[in-house]
Amino acid sequence: MSLPPEKASELKQLIHQQLSKMDVHGRIREILAETIREELAPDQQHLSTEDLIKALRRRGIIDDVMKELNFVTDSVDQELPSPKQIVAFDKQSTLKKTNIDPTRRYLYLQVLGGKAFLEHLQEPEPLPGQVCSTFTLCLHYRNQRFRSKPVPCACEPDFHDGFLLEVHRESSGDGTRMADSTTMLSISDPIHMVLIKIDIFGETTLVASYFLEWRSVLGSENGVTNLTVELMGVGTESKVSVGILNIKLEMYPPLNQTLSQEVVNTQLALERQKTAEKERLFLVYAKQWWREYLQIRPSHNSRLVKIFAQDENGINRPVCSYVKPLRAGRLLDTPRQAARFVNVLGYERAPVIGGGGKQEQWCTLLAFLCRNKGDCEDHANLLCSLLLGYGLEAFVCVGTKAKGAPHSWVMTCGTDGTIMFWESLTGHRYIHKPTNPDGSPLAEQPKPLYPYRTIGCVFNHQMFLGNCQPSDAVETCIFDLNDESKWKPMSEDAIKSVCAPGATTSLPPFPPLCASTIDASVTSNEIEMQLRLLVSEHRKDLGLTTVWEDQLSYLLSPALASYEFERTTSISAGNEEFQDAIRRAVPDGHTFKGFPIHFVYRNARRAFATCLRSPFCEEIICCRGDQVRLAVRVRVFTYPESACAVWIMFACECAS
Repeated sequence: MSLPPEKASELKQLIHQQLSKMDVHGRIREILAETIREELAPDQQHLSTEDLIKALRRRGIIDDVMKELNFVTDSVDQELPSPKQIVAFDKQSTLKKTNIDPTRRYLYLQVLGGKAFLEHLQEPEPLPGQVCSTFTLCLHYRNQRFRSKPVPCACEPDFHDGFLLEVHRESSGDGTRMADSTTMLSISDPIHMVLIKIDIFGETTLVASYFLEWRSVLGSENGVTNLTVELMGVGTESKVSVGILNIKLEMYPPLNQTLSQEVVNTQLALERQKTAEKERLFLVYAKQWWREYLQIRPSHNSRLVKIFAQDENGINRPVCSYVKPLRAGRLLDTPRQAARFVNVLGYERAPVIGGGGKQEQWCTLLAFLCRNKGDCEDHANLLCSLLLGYGLEAFVCVGTKAKGAPHSWVMTCGTDGTIMFWESLTGHRYIHKPTNPDGSPLAEQPKPLYPYRTIGCVFNHQMFLGNCQPSDAVETCIFDLNDESKWKPMSEDAIKSVCAPGATTSLPPFPPLCASTIDASVTSNEIEMQLRLLVSEHRKDLGLTTVWEDQLSYLLSPALASYEFERTTSISAGNEEFQDAIRRAVPDGHTFKGFPIHFVYRNARRAFATCLRSPFCEEIICCRGDQVRLAVRVRVFTYPESACAVWIMFACECAS
């Protein structure tokens, strides 16, 4: 492998800097003097290079240098493509092997342990190999996402992770020049930190969500600072401390010139002041808009017109800020596949202490994705963002379902005037055809198939419209959003002032989606083996033997693939081949029964317990008779963020 001359000189310079930093030359001189004094005979005046290298190796000097100098090599026969392949090292050698570009600015964030997580004060020390609840820290900064290693839950959790954040990125439109302190001071993006807890059953809980202001490091000596971050709870516990993290921030390469702390504090104070003023003006406008809306019809007071919503930290934010065009890259190919992805993310209402109805909590996107589940509003906001990313005119609708329960769903408006409702919790789509309340009783009216009853408002990242039609019933609603006699709009400029990207520093940036880390084949096999064991044990308890038919199990695969394809595309395909294969496989005089079921989690025991609650499935699993053969097939379909659809099919054949 050959290096260009400029790269070779750059590499030599880096090695020379490191050797000087470790004072290797001084240590070599000492060992040289010591070796001559101790090991050379009086008549021997010459010390060979080999003798010196042996002495250096014996005293561990060469090992020390090699530990300090790390090089990333992808493969021996590859050319070194760019300076990004050179490894960085800091004064304490905290940066290990990593790809880095010496011409870019990085922030190295280290989490050096936690303390005062008092909820886990009585938590016993986990035994080696014992399954225990764990904490995981998730970070997002300027389109980069990171995840810490899981650590056992404890009063003082043993977090020891480092994250290399690129502050200055060409993809963010920052140009090619290395950013100086003044340039970085104008980068107001915070580091969003989300702490999740995963219990021994694999259930994920959101513990804390924190926005770290990192720019204090620009005013610190040597560009290094240590912070103590107090994490507050979420939802109803947003005023309660859950624990403290010790964090070290370090700029790399080190800053040639640091700013005074006063300059940094002044900049941050100005940004806060500007944000507060924009938010105050929007609040004044929103109050005026609401007064005008009530003047149209006093009954509007009871409609679900939601202008602000509380996030997981209890902060009121305009609903339009929860939606933004989101591109899924190559992770999702179609809008319907995006709807399926959102549908397989778990549904969970915000936890509430005691009774008294629903606790409101609209999560920021990172918090929703990290815990892999959320309320209907979280699903609707994500689906609307993805559909906007696909170039559709999409809105989140706020209203009620059949029994009057508040609900959110998504609506798209076609260029031909077609109104389509998307249910984000199920992936179902419904075409809306309004009924005419003044029409003749004999005239045939379209029968609505959707579960929605009333609608109060619709919104996306640029528009907010309140429903001001005489009735808020969905079935009679006209979705001509340009007609101000039917929909009262908010000023787009007012929305833009607080919801446009970069408009305010309090606006959480949207993270990119991450590819799945689940191996679908391995996971399918694991769940299938566990289910076979559970079925055998269950039948043994009933005094029944179990014989598995592997070929029949394999023949169930096309059916499971067909079911998932139908969920994703709304097109049914492949059933004829499946039915033909089953007819050929089941002997004459035998009966075949099959039971497919779908889950969005990978817990085999929980899935089995759910299956047994179905009388039809229990009949298959507990089948009695002559020549009973059982089959089970599991197929896991993976989606971004490690979400997955798990299809299971139990089947049996027995003599009639």
